Amino acid sequence: MSERPGPSLTLTDQAETLLQDEIVFGHLPPGERLVLPTLGKRIGIGLTPMREALSRLVNRGLVTVEGNKGFRVAAVSRQDLVDLTETRAIIELAALRLSMQSNTGEWQDGIALAIHRLTRIVRQFEGSILDNITAYEAAHKAFHSALIAGCGLNRLIDMQSTLYDQAFRYRRLLAETGMVPSVAITEHQKLADLAVSGKEEEACAALKEHLGLTLSAVSSALA
Repeated sequence: MSERPGPSLTLTDQAETLLQDEIVFGHLPPGERLVLPTLGKRIGIGLTPMREALSRLVNRGLVTVEGNKGFRVAAVSRQDLVDLTETRAIIELAALRLSMQSNTGEWQDGIALAIHRLTRIVRQFEGSILDNITAYEAAHKAFHSALIAGCGLNRLIDMQSTLYDQAFRYRRLLAETGMVPSVAITEHQKLADLAVSGKEEEACAALKEHLGLTLSAVSSALA
């Protein structure tokens, strides 16, 4: 989901990227204790940048810290998912409204490119979305980012990105129950069309419904 570390990144940046992927893809499961020496050997990065990376992930809501007990992968629960989904809806709907009101050509082009890429990638799948989850999530996050990219508020965009990464851990449960590729294409094409249509209320209602469907489906999986 995140870009793989490159030579220009600091060790802390690299550790953050690698740990984030380990968490959101479920390789480090919810509630697992994160022991620094063990993580250092697993990822091949020293303890100081590893500790700094974990502190960043605490701020991103993917890791918790318990006083002298150290770090743990953040737990998952239906209550947390409801909180996360409602917060995300507030953020993304506000950003979508601002983007639609600005309605720049660059924003529309970004949506067209993102939905084209998402559709092309999904149509190439051999098997379920779960079997292709890394490729799907990269294109999926890019699409949702494109919807709000025209809002003009960098902090709002950063908040959306953080909430998206937190939500992915839950959506991965939905993927395990069998997300149908053709349905994913139809659902996101609808969002793209409404976003550029100028019909602000319809677009926002569709986005809110889209987020709510994930909540409903994943809640069932959690149960």
